Amino acid sequence: MAKITFMGAGSTVFARNIIGDCMCREALKDSHFALYDIDGERLKESEFILKTLNANINDNRATITTHLGVRARKAALRNADFVVNAIQVGGYEPSTVIDFEIPKKYGLRQTIADTLGIGGIFRALRTIPVMLDFARDIEEVAPNAWFLNYTNPMAMLTGAMLRGSSVKTVGLCHSVQVCAKSLLTTLGLECDEEREKNLRTYIAGINHMAWLLSIQENGKDLYPELKKLADKKIKEWRKAAPADKSGNMIRIEMMRKFGYYVTESSEHNAEYQPYWIKSAYPELITEWNIPLDEYPRRCIKQIEGWKKQYAELSNDPHLSHTLSREYGSGIMNAIVTNTPYQIGGNVLNNGLIDNLPKEAVVEVPCLVDGSGVQGTHVGALPVQCAALNMTNINVQLLTIEAALTLKKEHIYQAAMLDPHTSAELPIDTIVKLCDDLIKAHGDMLPKYR
Repeated sequence: MAKITFMGAGSTVFARNIIGDCMCREALKDSHFALYDIDGERLKESEFILKTLNANINDNRATITTHLGVRARKAALRNADFVVNAIQVGGYEPSTVIDFEIPKKYGLRQTIADTLGIGGIFRALRTIPVMLDFARDIEEVAPNAWFLNYTNPMAMLTGAMLRGSSVKTVGLCHSVQVCAKSLLTTLGLECDEEREKNLRTYIAGINHMAWLLSIQENGKDLYPELKKLADKKIKEWRKAAPADKSGNMIRIEMMRKFGYYVTESSEHNAEYQPYWIKSAYPELITEWNIPLDEYPRRCIKQIEGWKKQYAELSNDPHLSHTLSREYGSGIMNAIVTNTPYQIGGNVLNNGLIDNLPKEAVVEVPCLVDGSGVQGTHVGALPVQCAALNMTNINVQLLTIEAALTLKKEHIYQAAMLDPHTSAELPIDTIVKLCDDLIKAHGDMLPKYR
């Protein structure tokens, strides 16, 4: 029987996906699921939903326990085989509000702010200390556990765990699984389940900026046809009324200009590069359909809608679950049963991609079996793809350096090297912005020298 600890189990819908997936796999049905959170109400809600699922789809074979607050953390982690991480430090208020509103005072606008940019930097800085606290506990009470990190900023948090602890860690996202389908459907092509199964893709790079290096169907390279269609669509969308534009224009344009489609959404990639959100060119926002302040809107909508959603879930006596696209349960199943399984995982580079730094966290095809998660050698990325990745990796590595050394200068350097921030603000202003953000975070950050 495996013990699977879920950190941030108050994320009820996501916990349902991961743990529900486990209940769909025979080797994991008898697992002990230890749910950990610091929010007692949300923890109880998740417990109720998961116990309902356990009864409905799993004959109550699983054991489910709850663990509330820091004092209960070691008990939740003790003897765990797998630890799933889905925490959000600081929540929407105050943290997400801080990440967006203070940069706005300096004229710096963002869309999501959870992966890169000034928001991504500070999200990492307040999250890494908490995760390293988890790591110290895991090293003590569950030294053989695999840590499956789903929390953003993915590369920074995964890198901090791998460099700042001995915990076996892999970062997991779901953008790789849906990358090819999103490209086809954005261009108006059909991509049903059967067609998707027939596609052969190869993806590598970094999280949220991994590259669809090849896409084939029945041995045929689809890129020439897709790029020709993309040329036509972009011309139409740029001239179209806002309601008629695609929400995925930036990824299509990046493919046209740099040769390859990128894994994560346009609203994310809009703030990873210096080309799109520019105070001197406000017309770009409308032209490229860029949703500024998108993440706060999602947070508000989710908070307002949760009570209704929970009522619907908790009042459904037939609540069920089918296997999702998430990699988590497949990884656990592969390790427990020693059955090979392939994922797109985030791991330390160590030579997997020849033209990216060895200490960078890269997203590459990985093989999982009884030995754990093993990244595969990709070789060199196309030069332009590696160059774009490096603009993000620079920020990631310096943010990790700041978190591990507690040197304030590295926070400034990360921000000064961020593509969007440096394109908009002069160097002295960037330092002032960082100081304001440090002050606003207060005790959520350690003391930096």
